[in-house]
Amino acid sequence: MRLFLDANVIFTAAHNPAGRSAAILTLARHGLCRAETSPHAAAEARRNLALKYPDALARFDSITGQLEIVPEAGAVEVAWAAEQGLPPKDAPILAAAVACGADGLVTGDRTHFGHLFGRRLRGVFVLNPAQALARVLP
Repeated sequence: MRLFLDANVIFTAAHNPAGRSAAILTLARHGLCRAETSPHAAAEARRNLALKYPDALARFDSITGQLEIVPEAGAVEVAWAAEQGLPPKDAPILAAAVACGADGLVTGDRTHFGHLFGRRLRGVFVLNPAQALARVLP
């Protein structure tokens, strides 16, 4: 299963190594899934960690070394994602997950993605970390 990780999942995994977000990366490390993200999401996670948890930047660097960085989606895909009720800063996340062919977009952002949790959009399920873990674990 290919999982596209939103910035907040990467951020959380970096500053909370015992949480669900970090568990997804552990499963990926053991070959139970593939963890992917975009340059946009990785940069956002790094920027937020530098502001809030600068001590977690070393762990962030380790995490991003485990992730497959996929290309950003094009303008057409981003416009489609915005039509799904996402703000401009989040539309590129869904668009990139769809464009790379991920099975799931994992995000902890209930505010902007909550209305999409559990839905399948162009082949990509929008999942919170707990839902993603439930799909990956046998």
